[in-house]
Amino acid sequence: MTTFTIDDLERAKANLERWTQSFDDYTGNNPDKYQSDIKSARVEVREIEAALKADGTIPLTEREKLENTLDRLFPNARSKEIVEHEGQRYERRFTPLERSRSRKTVTVWDRYWVKLSD
Repeated sequence: MTTFTIDDLERAKANLERWTQSFDDYTGNNPDKYQSDIKSARVEVREIEAALKADGTIPLTEREKLENTLDRLFPNARSKEIVEHEGQRYERRFTPLERSRSRKTVTVWDRYWVKLSD
């Protein structure tokens, strides 16, 4: 496993910003220009952030700690499934994180928990 540093994360974020700015400044007629580079840069930032949080270099927020606990306790929770943890009810949700170039197919899903009111 590769170990990352905060400098790696900053470089990856700068790279993502550079590609995003290149796309924003592009005046041509190709709507997909730079999209694969932007997509790769986003993946790199997500991977580095996840690795730094996993090894404790970047501290987890309370929300992330709760989500990790719920993920560990309910690893097979399906979309809109409601679970109870420490007297609170939570619902598993999924949203598209990344789509295909045609934007018709979701290639990566974001998973999160929503606290339900009583």
